[in-house]
Parts: sequence; structure tokens; C-alpha cells
Amino acid sequence: MPVLFTGIRHKQTPSLNPDLLRLRDEIDETKEKINAARNHFEQAVDPTMIDCYIYEINAAQLRYQFLLRRFKAAESGFS
Repeated sequence: MPVLFTGIRHKQTPSLNPDLLRLRDEIDETKEKINAARNHFEQAVDPTMIDCYIYEINAAQLRYQFLLRRFKAAESGFS
């Protein structure tokens, strides 16, 4: 299972672009979804539910990677 980036360094500047703030919030929400799916996966005993949580974890990780790339691209564009 791939290791997730632990987080984005949150800049303390109040003038951060609203689009970047929204992306950062989406990234945080996606990390929470990954953690929740992992917790459910660890507790699952039914094979169907195990498959379901594997799917959720993979989908959330792909979304996380996508959002992180967008954030980095947007951040470099606003520098």
C-alpha cells in the first residue's frame, strides 16, 4: 500500500488565494476519507465489505494524488 504524503505545509499568510484554500480543504477531507476507509477495512470480516473498503481506499488515494498535483500547480502559478 503506498505511503501518503503526510500533509501540505500550510502557509500562514492570510492572503492565500481562495482557490488554494478550497483545494487544501478538499485535500484534508480526502485524507480523512482515506483514514476512515482504512479503519473500516481493518474491522471488516465479510469478503464483500473488504473488497468495498479496498475500492474506497484506492479511489480516495487517487483523488488525493490528483488534488495534491492541482494544489502544487496552482501554488506555483500564484507565486
